[in-house]
Amino acid sequence: QVQLVESGGGSAQAGDSLRLSCAASERTFSDYSIGWFRQAPGKERQFVAGISWLVSSTWYADSVKGRFTISRDNARNTVFLQMSNLKPEDTAVYSCAATRTAYGEVDVTGYNYWGQGIQVTVFS
Repeated sequence: QVQLVESGGGSAQAGDSLRLSCAASERTFSDYSIGWFRQAPGKERQFVAGISWLVSSTWYADSVKGRFTISRDNARNTVFLQMSNLKPEDTAVYSCAATRTAYGEVDVTGYNYWGQGIQVTVFS
């Protein structure tokens, strides 16, 4: 079974940056696209960003376009989420997930494996 572990969370001031990492237990990410999701207290989990296993194409939620960048390093079995110009509304628990869908999956039901999540808190 694929295992995913997030790291790099913490606290930041609005306008600052954080870099999240998602490490997999497998040797490579060749078979999976990876997505980042977030869930704020009292709210539903929402899609943030994804990266394709097929062509390394990326897709983003409108709320983070131009601020967040997703990338992957298959040699390290790791996907990154570089978050810049953070806003208080970015505060949430962030989770990474894996899907066999080649591109564009944004629904939680389309993802097969999930990490435990890490807290990101952005202060105004």
